[in-house]
Amino acid sequence: MENKKRIYADHAATTPVSREVIEAMAPCFSELWGNPSSLHTDGQRAKELVDAARAKVAAAIGCEPAEVYFTSCGSESDNWAIKGAAHLLASKRKKIVTSKIEHHAVLHTCAALEKEGFEVVYVGVDAGGFIDMDELRAAVDENTALVAIMMANNEIGTIEPIREIAEIAHERGALMFTDAVQAVGNIPVDVKALGVDMLALSGHKLHAPKGIGALYIRKGLRIPNLIDGGGQEKGRRGGTENVPYIVGLGVAIEDAVAKLPEMARVRALRERLIDGLLTLPYSRLNGDRECRLPGNVNISFSFVEGESLLLLLDMEGISASTGSACSSNSLEASHVLLSIGVDIEDAHGSLRFSLSHSNTEDEVDSIVKAVRGVVERLRAMSPIYPAK
Repeated sequence: MENKKRIYADHAATTPVSREVIEAMAPCFSELWGNPSSLHTDGQRAKELVDAARAKVAAAIGCEPAEVYFTSCGSESDNWAIKGAAHLLASKRKKIVTSKIEHHAVLHTCAALEKEGFEVVYVGVDAGGFIDMDELRAAVDENTALVAIMMANNEIGTIEPIREIAEIAHERGALMFTDAVQAVGNIPVDVKALGVDMLALSGHKLHAPKGIGALYIRKGLRIPNLIDGGGQEKGRRGGTENVPYIVGLGVAIEDAVAKLPEMARVRALRERLIDGLLTLPYSRLNGDRECRLPGNVNISFSFVEGESLLLLLDMEGISASTGSACSSNSLEASHVLLSIGVDIEDAHGSLRFSLSHSNTEDEVDSIVKAVRGVVERLRAMSPIYPAK
């Protein structure tokens, strides 16, 4: 059998670790393996690496190094920010305002807080996936502790007006948190310009390893500690620092920001893919066409089942996702697609492709050709596909 090169178009799920990141991490395993909390030379060399990485993350998102806290992933950062804000203000404010299209790390965290007696309001979105601003304004009041709205949606790629949302939150005295896991490295992110109090990011979305993330916490905001322990991360997240992965995140985020001007090419690939896929009858683009992540393409194909489509594409050597990649083992329709008005049948027939710098025009054309063949094959077996 011919060993055909695979096409990877699922970068929103995870990214390959870059060669530069691997090379930067390698000495941390063999030479610079000291504990950053130790006062001897080996420990202080490791501490210097952690400090340098923290400075790189801070520069990438426009904050001070002291405002960056390393975590294990984006979900941990989400949990810490939301539960931390809720518990900080619980004696005065007992409401959380979020959206219906958040990542499950946010939705399930909010659900856990509801069990503790907090009120959670889930604001709706329009057909493009944008927050209903009138509904948001009505929901945020003097009892609101936190507004938690993602910067860019992981499924449909829609980019939210975070600065305006932060202004609404602050007018009512609430804190503002944004899950920017999909945004950082794909679009410019500046926490000061956005006006957010906290922001989450994850390394494996921008060519660092899985198992490292960060949370920006605005200076002066003292949410409860995540992990009590030996005093690491200024006493707010105990546990010996994961030096190799922290170093990897620093290199990856610095490289991603440096390459942001090149996202114009990724955006052009996105448009080529959208145009090609929409030539199929009974197909629709999900999310706003213009205000979306550079590499995100989410398409629903009527009269086909997404999981079958995904598996057949995998046999063609193409990696994509159906619904939310973080919950691809679920048979439930995407809560994001249902929230923007996609009917349940079409939601089950959706695919997400997420492109990056490594993809090419030839790969995009191959995806279009493969999808066309697979969709036509599946529709030919469908008893409800309209006869021509």
